[in-house]
Amino acid sequence: QVTLVESGGGLVQAGGSLRLSCTGSGRTFDRYAMGWFRQAPGKEREFVAAVSWSGSSTYYADSVKGRFTVSRDSANKKIVWLQMNNLKPEDTAVYYCGAIRQSTTVVDYHEYHYWGQGTQVTVSS
Repeated sequence: QVTLVESGGGLVQAGGSLRLSCTGSGRTFDRYAMGWFRQAPGKEREFVAAVSWSGSSTYYADSVKGRFTVSRDSANKKIVWLQMNNLKPEDTAVYYCGAIRQSTTVVDYHEYHYWGQGTQVTVSS
């Protein structure tokens, strides 16, 4: 069993920054790629960013490219971050991290095996 815990959400003004973290745990948590997704009220969960198990490969949604950076702790691969800069009101959502039992990045949330509880990000205009 794998458990994911997110933290770092909050309220920020447009143009501001937040850093989300996701910590995984569990005896079987090995060679999992990780992804960040978000879900706004009344909308489907959408892909934001993903990082491979090694941390060497990343992938971003077009809407966040150049503003968000996903990274993985090189020493403890169970920790993943999402640095969010130049935030916009349309970035407001609950952000979830997910883990998938493969080394490479995946953008389809249906394929992920485990999810965190989510953390709220609110960007005011």
